[in-house]
Formats: sequence, C-alpha cells, structure tokens
Amino acid sequence: MKIGVLDIQGSVEEHLAILQNLGENPVAVKTKADLAKVSGLIIPGGESTTIGKLLAHYGLSEEIARRAQEKSLTIWGTCAGAILIAKKVINRPPQNMALMDITIKRNAYGRQIDSFKTPVSIPILGATPFQAVFIRAPQVKVASAKAKVLAKYGKKPIMVRQNNLLATMFHPELTTDGRIHKYFIKMTQEYVSKKSKN
Repeated sequence: MKIGVLDIQGSVEEHLAILQNLGENPVAVKTKADLAKVSGLIIPGGESTTIGKLLAHYGLSEEIARRAQEKSLTIWGTCAGAILIAKKVINRPPQNMALMDITIKRNAYGRQIDSFKTPVSIPILGATPFQAVFIRAPQVKVASAKAKVLAKYGKKPIMVRQNNLLATMFHPELTTDGRIHKYFIKMTQEYVSKKSKN
C-alpha cells in the first residue's frame, strides 16, 4: 500500500516530508502511471483553479474520480484539495471532481494577510488540540448527512469525512503534527483491507 501526493501545484513537499517521517515511502503523483501505484491520494493546498485545470489537462481528474467512486482510492483534500472534491462550490467554482457531499465557499476566512493559526479540538485524534493553520481557507457551508463532521472551528465544519474521502479546510502539512496524516494512512489501510476481502 502506498500513499501519493498530487504533485501538480501547492504544498507537495511538506506532505511528502511528513509521510516520510511517519515511515511511509510516498509517491509524487504527476501521471496516470503514478496514480496507478497508490491506494491513497492527498490533494494538497495551493490554487484550486490552477490545480483543477492541470488535473483536466493531464487527464487525471476523471481517473481520480472513477477510482474514488469505486472506492479503490482514498482521497484527502487539504484546503484547495477540499474545494476540488466538494460537490458544490459557491463562489467562482473551479473545475472540480464533485465527490464529497459538501458545499464550500472559497477564501471564506479572508485573504493571505488574514491567515491565522489556532488550536482546534479534533476528538478522533485524542485530547491534545491540533494547531490548525488557515491560509485563504475555504469554509464548509453545508455538509450532508453522508459527510461526517470530525471537527469544527466556531460553528463551521473544518474536517469532514465521507467514506473514503477526507477534507480539511486547514493545512496540517504546515505543522510538525503528523496525527491527521496517520489517520489518513490508517483510513487507507482499512479500505485496502476491505478491497482484498471482496
């Protein structure tokens, strides 16, 4: 089982470094051949419109969506990645894969200058708060019953899971805390195990 990081644009190296620190041998995914090697894919933070256009250009968006829908691939979208897997984007929607039953608003927490870091409670990770980094972060406006909210900031969901899909509105890769990466690795292992039993 391998975890991949979409290597088109955004905070790719940071995700790869955390995965390596956790003992993984991650794949930088640029092509369909790279994608075929992985069971889990992290779509990093960056510029969602740019990533969406490049995904379409390289023919990756359809393949990612197909594998996600047949549950042979877990996906974790962070910030821009969350926008790309959301079913609905309210403002200036980029090209997206419409996988997770959430409605998102882009840049809802303000511009780059409004970026901030704050401790948040994520019960599935234990009692210790997670230092969440918000940079031009999107906001979940609606999460359907299918999408389980794992954490909130104020009253708004900031971490959501729907079956083999995970979305965070913040940037865990910009911290030294690998707990969400560990959670995604475990989530992927569970899906690989289910698939091998079917």
